[in-house]
Amino acid sequence: MTSESMSGPAAIRAARAADPEPRERDFAARHGISEAELVAAHCGQGVTRLEPRVDAMLSGLAAVGTVMALTRNDSAVHEKIGVYEKTVSGSAGTLVLGPQIDLRVFPKAWVHAFAVEKRVEGAVRHSLQVFDAAGTAVHKVHLRPESDGAAYRRLVETLAAADQSQTLAVAPVPAPKPAPEPSADVAVLRARWEAMTDVHQFVAILRDMKLTRRQAVGLVGADFAWRVETGALRAMMEGAVEAATPIMCFIGNHGCIQIHSGPIANVRPMGPWLNVMDPTFHMHLRQDHIRELWAVRKPTDKGHVTSLEGYDAAGRMAIQFFGQRQEGQDERVPWRRLVEALPRSAGSAAA
Repeated sequence: MTSESMSGPAAIRAARAADPEPRERDFAARHGISEAELVAAHCGQGVTRLEPRVDAMLSGLAAVGTVMALTRNDSAVHEKIGVYEKTVSGSAGTLVLGPQIDLRVFPKAWVHAFAVEKRVEGAVRHSLQVFDAAGTAVHKVHLRPESDGAAYRRLVETLAAADQSQTLAVAPVPAPKPAPEPSADVAVLRARWEAMTDVHQFVAILRDMKLTRRQAVGLVGADFAWRVETGALRAMMEGAVEAATPIMCFIGNHGCIQIHSGPIANVRPMGPWLNVMDPTFHMHLRQDHIRELWAVRKPTDKGHVTSLEGYDAAGRMAIQFFGQRQEGQDERVPWRRLVEALPRSAGSAAA
């Protein structure tokens, strides 16, 4: 549904003024519009439309200093406080490789962008917000009190679009299609899996064999992938806290993957949510969305690497964990033991 279905931007603003409490994402869903349409309706009223020039935006953020980066999907939210450093462009995407903010960016999904001012309890908060063609948020950057406001304003001026209209054309969200039943040769899959020398080779295996990630882990066999109880996510995180085992937490969507690397300290369950509330890293996961949890081993030339992967009801990976390790080094034994000790799902064969 587009903004015209609410009789235009003025109707959107009026509806928002009458219903200001919900988060933007929730408000948009409630009123049958995209979040990007809600933001665009306020252009000229605290919102500036930007050109979605990915590399210019990411490299320009370095001068803004400490900010909060936010990436989410339908099941999980990843918030990281730090500086945008070491932006690297490549044919497959753009990387941000700072010690705090670590991103894998896929520019084709960065279609609409805005600079947003929002008044909260008498203070004005600033953010950059990026959306895909359907108007769904793929990445946001929130300024903090210590951010360089002048550098932020210069970046906004540099990226400001000529078009500052309050309407936004969004592509319809395609109906989800169930993944076709896999027809891959399991023997070939196992042979290619066993021959991996780098975990990044896994993407090519999926592409060549026309498999989703979830299909591959379900087919390859319990010596490489096995199901564990979905409640084991909390046990893993609390175990990592207790043993001071540094982890890597990946949460993303089709436009951006955001990564935390390091220890965690403050795990807080709250209703359906499992949260991490550390000084520079916040994670929020809807545990009830995780229908399957898989422990996965992938070979490398330095020994195998173990991940824990949570999948939603549609078979999409909502969250992924590794033990923190340096590139080219074997993974930490405490992480491997932590994952291997998690309770297996009923019917999962011993690996």
